[in-house]
Amino acid sequence: MITSTCRNLTFETIEPWAGLKRAMELGQAGIIREVTDSGIKGRGGAGFPAGVKWNLCAAAKDPLKYIICNADEGEPGTFKDRVILTDFADLVFEGMIIAAMAIKATEGILYLRGEYTYLREGLEAQLLALRVNKKLGENACGVKGFDFNIKIRMGSGAYVCGEETALIESLEGHRGEPRNRPPYPVNTGFNGHSTAVNNVESLAWISCILSKGSKWFSQHGTEKSTGLKLFSVSGDCDKPGVYELPLGITVAELLVEVGGSNAKAVQIGGASGRCVPAIEFDRKIAYEDIPTGGSVIVFGPGRDMLDVAQNFLEFMVEESCGQCTPCRYGNPTLLEGVQMLREGRCSAGYLKELVSLGETIQIASKCGLGQSSANAFLSIVKHFKEEIMGRAIGDA
Repeated sequence: MITSTCRNLTFETIEPWAGLKRAMELGQAGIIREVTDSGIKGRGGAGFPAGVKWNLCAAAKDPLKYIICNADEGEPGTFKDRVILTDFADLVFEGMIIAAMAIKATEGILYLRGEYTYLREGLEAQLLALRVNKKLGENACGVKGFDFNIKIRMGSGAYVCGEETALIESLEGHRGEPRNRPPYPVNTGFNGHSTAVNNVESLAWISCILSKGSKWFSQHGTEKSTGLKLFSVSGDCDKPGVYELPLGITVAELLVEVGGSNAKAVQIGGASGRCVPAIEFDRKIAYEDIPTGGSVIVFGPGRDMLDVAQNFLEFMVEESCGQCTPCRYGNPTLLEGVQMLREGRCSAGYLKELVSLGETIQIASKCGLGQSSANAFLSIVKHFKEEIMGRAIGDA
């Protein structure tokens, strides 16, 4: 069980609706400029600049536009969006309204993870209160002609729907599968209309940015990875939970915070992330070094890294949408190889072939999730060579 250690979060200090008030003063161009100047990138892991996305949507010649909040938090080891939706949903809805003003959206959709159904009743009650208080609906927020509403749609438990085009396919009633790109959602998104898809945490931070200013946000983090970030920390550490830390923090510094300084390795970014060995704990958690949507899983000295590789591959095999051949057939082959290693039936030569296959999956898979599906396996084989090669038989 994860005991949340989140406290003293910036979200707790934000004056209710102060960001929206300032957004109304700035107007469309001013909102986009403020978000762009903050340097905020997508907090779901993809790291696309929010200001660029909004600017592209705003420029689209489309009378019907959408803002979608991606609340399909399915990455293993990630639970910070659940905390935000439980305790700070008002900031998320405020961020969606600000986004709607920026791109001239008429409808907002919160795509909620199927396993978070228990949150829906409370979120619907908050949306009802916003409609009663005229922050949603016709002439929302007292702005003539700004007709904007938000509805909740439930996901169905598919990991691939964390990818924005697969999410849109699901919303349209289709099987959750990534689309070919281009065209991109900013031009051809939900029901063929211009659509901005932003993560739960991204929208909450945007409310803070409009409230406290872009300079306040950009003073945290690094030049290429500005701002603060929520991290979901679990595994072999003394204080698992949700932490607010600046981007650019090293893995070692994070481990001190969570009581995991004796770690053998840390998986950054969930099943699609990378396994970082102790020798690289001086690396930074940032978009220019080790990017993450927020998942941090700590592995103590006693962990068998082959177990870790198998666990992540089993997840990827189960969750592959099956649309493209490299992911559909490649990951089961990698998993079979790990099982052969465990049983003492995998040669060193075949293990090299598996590594080559993993690299091919990274290059040839259709979507970002498929392209990252072999990351954990490849990084574990690379950084724990003695432990893994010790299970192989014969010469290379």
